[in-house]
Amino acid sequence: MKIFITGIGGISAAGNNITEHLESFRLMKRNVGTVSLFDTSLSYPVFEVKSLLVSKQVSKQKNEMRTLSLAMSAIEEALHDAGLQKDFSGIKTGVCLGTSVASQLNDIDFYQTYRNTGAADMASVDRFLKSNLAEAVAKSIKANGPSVTVVNACSSGADAIGTALSWLRTGGCDVAIAGGADELNRVPLCGFGALGILSKSLCKPFDKDRSGLNLGEGAGILILETEEFLRNRNKKSLLRLAGYGAAADAYHLTAPRPDGSGLESALRKSLTDAKITPQDVCFVNAHGTATHDNDKVEGIALEKIFGPEIKFLSTKGYTGHTLGAAGGLEAAFTAAALRESWIPASAGFIQQDDDIPVKPITGQTQINGSFAVSTSLAFGGNNTSIVIAEDH
Repeated sequence: MKIFITGIGGISAAGNNITEHLESFRLMKRNVGTVSLFDTSLSYPVFEVKSLLVSKQVSKQKNEMRTLSLAMSAIEEALHDAGLQKDFSGIKTGVCLGTSVASQLNDIDFYQTYRNTGAADMASVDRFLKSNLAEAVAKSIKANGPSVTVVNACSSGADAIGTALSWLRTGGCDVAIAGGADELNRVPLCGFGALGILSKSLCKPFDKDRSGLNLGEGAGILILETEEFLRNRNKKSLLRLAGYGAAADAYHLTAPRPDGSGLESALRKSLTDAKITPQDVCFVNAHGTATHDNDKVEGIALEKIFGPEIKFLSTKGYTGHTLGAAGGLEAAFTAAALRESWIPASAGFIQQDDDIPVKPITGQTQINGSFAVSTSLAFGGNNTSIVIAEDH
């Protein structure tokens, strides 16, 4: 059964929509700066969304988390791209969204007040409950199919897309809204800083002198439809969601397995699911966090499966690491790249690391092929791979 991608939406520091992202990619524009969303003594550079607007087309709840607002912005764009209405009450529609920050009741002021006084305003709790991503979106558009929020660390967005794929294939729904969203927040900024994996300068994915990641925020959404539903509404799409694979390292809480076997397994599963070989893949949008271990392990796995000439990049040099949104955003970028027939330079890369057998592209590159892969790695040993195809 063919599952089509009919709408793409994305918001991050690199752009408020896919068109703006592509322009930032062309110009190698990196909108990095200091945090303005909350007070912090930490001076790490971040990729913050400076303009967040959601029109009345998709209803906006009061007292909602920023993550939900980011998700709604990308969903609105994706629905418009797909030519779909905002009311899905008569359509079997599923909503599957990944997140990390929005799954945490991490309002520090709330906890401090409660700890100091024994009581606290419950507004933050109410905001947290109202901001269950899948539930809030499903309610907003009157979706009557399955609704799940996936919380799988930094592979959440990709795993949400894979989950939605299974729903469509098995008849659980005819249309699915899938992807991920996450906001910049004080807790992950402090946490990643404590782990020693934040860079004090612009990140350099796969570079010899990489020193860590930059946090970002945003949302990436795909609208997925069965072939039958798409045909019945007299629409066509040249993009398909062709395959999904996931595997767990079970190696370490935060570090990937050094030999890359978990990622290799996820990649091979996705290729098998898509019924293709590694030689069919024209490029890989790699997870590429710019941390020492991730990039080394990912480079080893990519070379082992695809060979030394594989074209690959990391878009995190433009968006920062958007945590639970990363898999959704990067799937959206991968689909857009296939549609546009080019991929941007991997921002930040200058010098190849002797421990990494392959290097990312360093300039805008035309692509010729029908299949591309997007990878996501996460704490807890999670590895995810998605195959997106151009359907001729």
